[in-house]
Amino acid sequence: MNFPETLKYTKEHEWVRLEGDIAIVGITEFAQSELGDIVYVEIESVGKKLGAGEVFGTVEAVKTVSDLFLPVSGTITEFNPALADAPELVNSDPYGEGWMIKLKVDDPADLDALMDAAAYQSITG
Repeated sequence: MNFPETLKYTKEHEWVRLEGDIAIVGITEFAQSELGDIVYVEIESVGKKLGAGEVFGTVEAVKTVSDLFLPVSGTITEFNPALADAPELVNSDPYGEGWMIKLKVDDPADLDALMDAAAYQSITG
């Protein structure tokens, strides 16, 4: 399994990459493999300010629907428009074209509380 060193991770299997004060967020390769084929991604929180750990949307797979949890506090600025027509991008490229949201981060230092790749890999077995 791939766990890029440049990302931070949550125990709920989201990843985050900071670019200035904007965080790009998605689910990990481990999460998408556990869910199976992704058929729909629903994000209705664009424009909303949410706290770390709050639900920002859902991802629907063939067998289940799973909540998506915000890794850090901030305001959601964008939903990946490609996922509307091609939710399977989450399966095929979870760290690239399958990103889910962009978020204006309240405090970039909050990312320090998240796991690095080695720590995340240790909880996925």
